Amino acid sequence: MDSVAEQIAELKRGAEEVLLESELRERLQEGRPLRVKAGFDPTAPDLHLGHTVLLNKMRRFQDFGHEVIFLIGDFTGMIGDPSGKSATRPPLTRAEVEANARTYAEQVFKILDPERTRIEFNSRWMGEMDAAGLIELAAKYTVARMLERDDFKKRFESGKPISIHEFLYPLVQGYDSVALHADVELGGTDQKFNLLVGRHLQQIYGQKPQIVLTMPLLEGLDGVNKMSKSLGNYVGITEPPEEMFGKLMSISDELMWRYYDLLSFRSVLELQRLRREVQEGRNPRDVKVMLAREIVARFHGEESAERAHRRFEEVHRGRAVPDDIPLQRLTIDGESLGIAHLLKRAGLVQSTSEAFRLVDQGAVRLDGERVSDRALAVDVGGAHVLQVGKRRFARVELVKG
Repeated sequence: MDSVAEQIAELKRGAEEVLLESELRERLQEGRPLRVKAGFDPTAPDLHLGHTVLLNKMRRFQDFGHEVIFLIGDFTGMIGDPSGKSATRPPLTRAEVEANARTYAEQVFKILDPERTRIEFNSRWMGEMDAAGLIELAAKYTVARMLERDDFKKRFESGKPISIHEFLYPLVQGYDSVALHADVELGGTDQKFNLLVGRHLQQIYGQKPQIVLTMPLLEGLDGVNKMSKSLGNYVGITEPPEEMFGKLMSISDELMWRYYDLLSFRSVLELQRLRREVQEGRNPRDVKVMLAREIVARFHGEESAERAHRRFEEVHRGRAVPDDIPLQRLTIDGESLGIAHLLKRAGLVQSTSEAFRLVDQGAVRLDGERVSDRALAVDVGGAHVLQVGKRRFARVELVKG
């Protein structure tokens, strides 16, 4: 295992806060593997790079020989996490929780080492807790302390309803740390209150309080807003390699370093060297290529990363249309299909509203010509090349059904 100083330097990289660093140093000096917990409510199983920030940090703990506990909050998921919400969040059904949990488990092992990951479900202990036990747990924390939490405070002051069961969420999350005897808990900055409840409850139950390590929320491709599917500024971990590569190459040079800090597995010393080389004149584009290749390889393999790199160079630099786009034969009822529906059927957009927005932005081409008319319709017969932005292509032929 690396020295304590080396571990702390790497584990702090990109972190917002470590509470308390002195306690983390003491635990590491004990020389035993730490139990590192991170909880995930199975509410959004399609992960993007923003979700992987915590997973990356968990992997770094694994690399140092520590035990990682990936906690799927199947019990808390049925409560609904109120963190950052201005209204009561509807709970998930048991069927939804189980389906999402399965998808999560499939995706997280693209980052975590399955042989060094302990998967837990908090229904294992919470499902066995009776009403008396839950009342006893609720007695460990006061309403006044709950209302110190920013989102609860704002809702209370504005007269918006807060359901009693929402107070249970941070208590149950905190009790998870007690049940697992966690040494460290990871979470986003929006989870800080809940993580500190865990520290409090562990002390009440006679345990050493866990170290809290919070990670920032990753900015999306725009460099301003949090990465989010609803804002369209995300990179999904299941997206095709070429799409992932192109999106990562589109980020600003400044944002590139933020992504390196939060997403790359390169060492602190190597990142310092890369920064120095760019300051001394190295083209930041070359360093961005390294980042894009590393991340694409993580989710799709080295060969796919190499192909995505080559395709990017062909399309971006040469402005060439790829010559191996598979032909899609789309059957329609009439004699023609509107451009928005055609883009959706071809898989280039997720909705017709997105298609119309891209047309308005001048980002859509049909056979090399920019499309500016929302009402454009494409007739049956003959193959056509559709292009959205610089990287998304489709070859389609409309066939009358």
